[in-house]
Amino acid sequence: MAEPQQKQQRDRNDRRPRREEEENDGLIDKLVSINRVSKTVKGGRTMRFSALVIVGDQKGRVGCGHGKAREVPEAIDKATKQAKRSLFRVPMREGRTLHHDLTGRFGAGKVILRAAPAGTGIIAGGPMRAVFEALGIGDVVSKSVGTSNPHNMVKATLNALRQASSPRQIAARRGVKVGALLTARDGAAKSSDEAKSDETKEAGND
Repeated sequence: MAEPQQKQQRDRNDRRPRREEEENDGLIDKLVSINRVSKTVKGGRTMRFSALVIVGDQKGRVGCGHGKAREVPEAIDKATKQAKRSLFRVPMREGRTLHHDLTGRFGAGKVILRAAPAGTGIIAGGPMRAVFEALGIGDVVSKSVGTSNPHNMVKATLNALRQASSPRQIAARRGVKVGALLTARDGAAKSSDEAKSDETKEAGND
């Protein structure tokens, strides 16, 4: 009776590492900031480190984590684990940009994210760029207002991305077909381009 139980235990132990490898497969992590914090106590000063890490699969999933520890590697490890637990999916247009413009807030920070045509690239500051690279967005224009704190900037960006919706989701909420929604969007974009062209011609004639 003891041998079958030992065999089952070995099989379980063999399966655990594979499961962890599958969970970590395809995820990249980006260290955004490390901050050193000192606390004065009776015996002297105690030093601790805090780390902010972004994790994503570059295919539409992203998460953020914050960790504190006495050593830098431990803080980064804690932040990475927390980021992996907070992963969420963001719908993307053609796998390269957002479906629509977004605005996010956190604390004193406000960010504005705009969809961009192919070839634009990532126009963003350091902390926001790390989020977009981990997410897998290739074309986006962004602006941060009100703060340069990396924690507020990252969390405001994630707040904006959580509001993103795909045409399928919007059509389901409105009770219309996806084709009708896309036709209306393309028509609005075309009329906007024509209006800009007319303004340019009038300015040239003047």
